[in-house]
Amino acid sequence: MSINTPYRSVQELPAVIPVFPLRGVLLLPRGQLPLNIFEPRYMAMIDDALKHHRLIGMVQPTAASNDASTTPAIEQVGGLGRITQIAESGDGRYILSLTGVTRFRIAEELSVMTPYRQCRVSYEDFALDLVANAGEEAVNRPALLKALRSYAEANSLKMDWEGIERAPNETLVNALSMMCPFGPLEKQALLEAADTAARADVLVAITEIELARAAAPGAPLQ
Repeated sequence: MSINTPYRSVQELPAVIPVFPLRGVLLLPRGQLPLNIFEPRYMAMIDDALKHHRLIGMVQPTAASNDASTTPAIEQVGGLGRITQIAESGDGRYILSLTGVTRFRIAEELSVMTPYRQCRVSYEDFALDLVANAGEEAVNRPALLKALRSYAEANSLKMDWEGIERAPNETLVNALSMMCPFGPLEKQALLEAADTAARADVLVAITEIELARAAAPGAPLQ
């Protein structure tokens, strides 16, 4: 999905952003993330974002954090998304879609009066995220498609292979990374991969590990 405000440099992005901790959720540049918002603190976050830059940071709680905590420890790298679609449900919820802009690194969490959390962030490590399709020519597409076919067959998944074959490398890699039902640690590894080619390699490696685990449950993986 296209956005009305293109970001051409990290200097155009806000230094302080609201963050939404959500385990197992991954947002990558130009990816689409649907969200169903119902908690009052996050309803307030959406209201405030719409008044300003329409940008929200998606982060995962750390593996060691307590899911019951209202302020779990969070990973230091997350994905910045712009609200590109929003609807009111009529029963007190927002149904919206975020479009990924870039990744960010948390410099510090701020002490704020808002009910939602806010962080000062840096984008410098991820400047190439703003360039669509950067480095995608280095993706090992045959290896990626082979792993995907094996995973789909092993899990009896129906795939739109015609659409997959047509998809550009960046779109394919990022969509698969966001959609595949991997755990939080795997999702974070995909998020923090250096570039599209590295993310494709991580995706293939994770898929092969999952296939090996399913083929020999309980066996140690080397």
